[in-house]
Amino acid sequence: MRSKISIIGAGSVGATCAQRIAEKGYADVVLVDIIPGLPQGKALDMMESAPVLGFDSRVVGTNGYEETAGSDVVIVTSGLARKPGMTRDELLLANAKIITEVTRNVVKYSPDGIILMVTNPVDAMTYLALKTSGFPPGRVFGLSGVLDGARLSSFIAAELKVSVADVFACVIGEHGKNMIIIPRLCTAGGTPITRLLPPETIDRLVARTVNGGAEIVDLLKTGSAFYAPSAAAARMAEAVILDKKQVLPCTVYLQGEYGLKDAVISVPVKLGKAGIEEIMELELTQEEKKALASSAGAVRELIEKMKLD
Repeated sequence: MRSKISIIGAGSVGATCAQRIAEKGYADVVLVDIIPGLPQGKALDMMESAPVLGFDSRVVGTNGYEETAGSDVVIVTSGLARKPGMTRDELLLANAKIITEVTRNVVKYSPDGIILMVTNPVDAMTYLALKTSGFPPGRVFGLSGVLDGARLSSFIAAELKVSVADVFACVIGEHGKNMIIIPRLCTAGGTPITRLLPPETIDRLVARTVNGGAEIVDLLKTGSAFYAPSAAAARMAEAVILDKKQVLPCTVYLQGEYGLKDAVISVPVKLGKAGIEEIMELELTQEEKKALASSAGAVRELIEKMKLD
């Protein structure tokens, strides 16, 4: 019996993520959106591609949550997307109201499920979903480092003219301007990029990564990134559903790890059937620890603006 993944939000990220998962064949997908006909139409289109691509996963579109009942993983992409000139922080209050309602429905219909948050600002929304759901911290986490690391990896591979498969990028902290990139832990073929690229080139790639989402928003004019975010979310969901025990950077709730408590930021974790099965603690320098604490503080400021207490 195939697993069940529900995706809340049938926009570009949600629909593309649904397609990627369906094509892998390991889970049936429920696509939810409040716009009548939108998730149904996209789901039907995907199902009509099944004979061509050879997958047997079932994709269902709906405007309610009943069809999501018993989901193993719920991927939340619903909410407002960034427009040109808009920061993730400006999305905060509008998306907080949406995520609160979505989370309550997830709890109602999938009380044993795992929540994978994609909606921005993802660090604050992950914290909100955790507190609203009452789920254990291991069952609520967000997309961050997988996406940011993929962006940096693509830039490094292009710069060095090597395969992306040979590149590892270390990105932790907030998903946004306070993300932390550690060049000494970024490698190409196992060699640190600090030995392969001059400092000014590394600085340029780091700056482009931090601005990665905004760069795409500025180019598209009327939308935001969805190919890379959907691929990253699908990879995380796959690690859970297939119990891969894969180490990936995710936005998670810290309870003392890295010296931080009641903080939600991206760090490496082991993902498996239970969700976050272990938080991996990198050996950071004092300067890196200070930067991580500062990044967590920036997220805390966003959380306080939501006035959850």
